[in-house]
Amino acid sequence: MLGPLVAIVGAPNVGKSTLFNRMVGKRDAIVTRQPGVTRDRLYGEVNRDPLRFRLVDTGGMTPNTAAPFAAEIMQQAITAIGEAGVLIFVLDGRVGATAIDRDVATLLRKSNRPIVLVANKIDTEKHEILVHELHELGLGEPLPLSAEHGRGMNELYERLETHLENAPEQEDETAIDPPLRVAIVGRPNVGKSSLLNRLVGEQRVMVSDIPGTTRDAIDTLLTVGERRYLLIDTAGIRRPGRVREHVERYSVMRAKTNIERCDAAVLVLDATDGIAAQDTHIAGYIHDAYKPLVVAVNKWDLIEGREKHAKKWEEDVRERLRFAKKAPMVLISALTGQRALKILDLVDTVHAAGSIRVGTSELNRWLEQAAASQKQAGKQAFRVYYATQTGVHPPRFAIFCNDPDKAHFSVKRYLENSLRDRFGFGASPIRMQFRSRRGEDR
Repeated sequence: MLGPLVAIVGAPNVGKSTLFNRMVGKRDAIVTRQPGVTRDRLYGEVNRDPLRFRLVDTGGMTPNTAAPFAAEIMQQAITAIGEAGVLIFVLDGRVGATAIDRDVATLLRKSNRPIVLVANKIDTEKHEILVHELHELGLGEPLPLSAEHGRGMNELYERLETHLENAPEQEDETAIDPPLRVAIVGRPNVGKSSLLNRLVGEQRVMVSDIPGTTRDAIDTLLTVGERRYLLIDTAGIRRPGRVREHVERYSVMRAKTNIERCDAAVLVLDATDGIAAQDTHIAGYIHDAYKPLVVAVNKWDLIEGREKHAKKWEEDVRERLRFAKKAPMVLISALTGQRALKILDLVDTVHAAGSIRVGTSELNRWLEQAAASQKQAGKQAFRVYYATQTGVHPPRFAIFCNDPDKAHFSVKRYLENSLRDRFGFGASPIRMQFRSRRGEDR
């Protein structure tokens, strides 16, 4: 059991994400003075003996307003409130209850959930007098707290413990059978969030025509028959020179981090825009992390004469995405659902290839044959002796030789391609480490 779910809710820029990070013990949520940064739901876990519960951070709620993304943020927050057993309602204690806070309070009363009212940004005792007016909201005793400095956290956990005793437990859906972690990556506005929503069949993350809508990485559990996936929707990755905002820098860093923690990556391209230089950079990030890759060319429904362009796209991907020459490619439409589920089949294929193990005797028969076909000239010829597989995901091999420094790039490439073709590794990345029998590595 994961324990119950607690939702942090409130107006923009009151410190919800700072409190979330404080409680989960790491910087999962992006924190900035710019309001409206958190837009989707972001989940974490809190383990504080004897308390153990899930925590969800939500975007700033602005009922009855027409601000950008206001309706989408409200829908995400309302969904989190419906999932949660207990609510933490955060206000800026120094400002007092604003009109937006009162509108949020009215909405929260209708949820029939236990509410812990938190007056945040109360850094010292002299500021505590400011919180008394919050009694007018009729939500119980306001708790003075400073999420930034940790002041009042013990009192918050005490209140939560009281409410959590009767809160419903949630099943840990990932504990018994860990799902395949799939990162959906790409440039801004290529349709990553639309693809995720199409796959899961609901408006799980916000979709907008405005580039940069996704800021945090959002994990969504998806079950298709007996297959289970944890889909990671990441912020659009821009070129470093284009990353001007403080928030965007964090988003790009987070996207790279999620490439590192995934089991496979889906690189989404825009069929109406062609392959951009940044697409090759992102393919490079995936290559450097040794992650299996599937290329999804989105917005295919918008292309006229699609049959004629399909072959051209195949050629362009192989030529321009040099790290993805063997990666499977699929032409999709997240809007209509065309071939969207095919992505999951390809993810299964490339991930399964990364789990292949080759017996040592069979591996060395291959190495002997491969070495014999490579002609070496001169007295200082590079020679290989034997090989062993040291791991999977990605498949890793140690190849013992006379001198790792003499392993020319062309030889390494030849051996990798030969190994891939011989044992069916397909598009799975392969790591080869050349070692001398004296223990030197390259």
